[in-house]
Amino acid sequence: MWSQGRFRRDGDKADDMLAFAEAAARLGFPAIEINYVIPPDGVEALLSNDHVGIVSLHSPTPRIKLDNGKSSDALNLASKSEDERALAVQRARVTVDHAAGCGARHMVVHLGGINVGMFDEERELRKRYDAGDRDGGEIDVLRRAAVERRGEAAPEYLPLAKRSLAEIAEYAASHNVAVGLENRYHYHEFPGPGEMRELLDDYPPDVAGFWLDVGHAEVLDRLGLEPHDRWLNELRDRCIGAHVHDVDGLADHRAPGHGTADWQHYAEMLPPNVPRVFEINQKVDEQQVAAAIPFLRERGILPLSS
Repeated sequence: MWSQGRFRRDGDKADDMLAFAEAAARLGFPAIEINYVIPPDGVEALLSNDHVGIVSLHSPTPRIKLDNGKSSDALNLASKSEDERALAVQRARVTVDHAAGCGARHMVVHLGGINVGMFDEERELRKRYDAGDRDGGEIDVLRRAAVERRGEAAPEYLPLAKRSLAEIAEYAASHNVAVGLENRYHYHEFPGPGEMRELLDDYPPDVAGFWLDVGHAEVLDRLGLEPHDRWLNELRDRCIGAHVHDVDGLADHRAPGHGTADWQHYAEMLPPNVPRVFEINQKVDEQQVAAAIPFLRERGILPLSS
């Protein structure tokens, strides 16, 4: 499967999602995921396309502009503002409606995070990593401070995220759509591995599960904040899908084969029958996207073609 939020025909100035569906079929993808940055007209084009199937939708789909000027994907499902949290749930329910309407079995959800946004400690760790400063006493101090800060703040926000999940999962289950909770790119976001297990214990796998994002797992590992192998080592039994993309340094959403992700681990641990969605940056050319299919087949991430 392939996910793309920006796609233009040669010479066009506007995104053309029908062209994306055509390209996906041409490059060998049997199905797609509808990305959360696609506006309503693009979502409608994909829902009505006859080139590829739709296996999942990334909530909140479609992207709309809110009354406060922000985009719908900026809403926080763990917000202490009840108005914002309720609106975030409402937009997730719209995603469920679209998924049910096209027969997609899965929706991917970002469950929100601590309202302060990215921690200063994480921002500094990223700067230091890019500068080649990745170990030592000062780095350890930054990591410990980030862990402590998250530990202090999470109890205020995680119950709100849990409440949002309950409201989304109930609605999704009534429409035969499974909620996939995605591991996140930033450390202040929910859920961490232990939180993921705690949240999912309330639901059977056909209602809610873990959606692995390879790039996010790799980035937080490189920052020294969460080992990348912990996710599947602890949550393989709850994994219902994956976003597969490579990571070059801290830059994710690279085509597989153009980074240093631990593909051997993912080949060994990813459940065999869950969807693998190629979530690749829109600036990556089609040749790299197409080449990622045989690359991942050779490494056991995708089944060999018959």
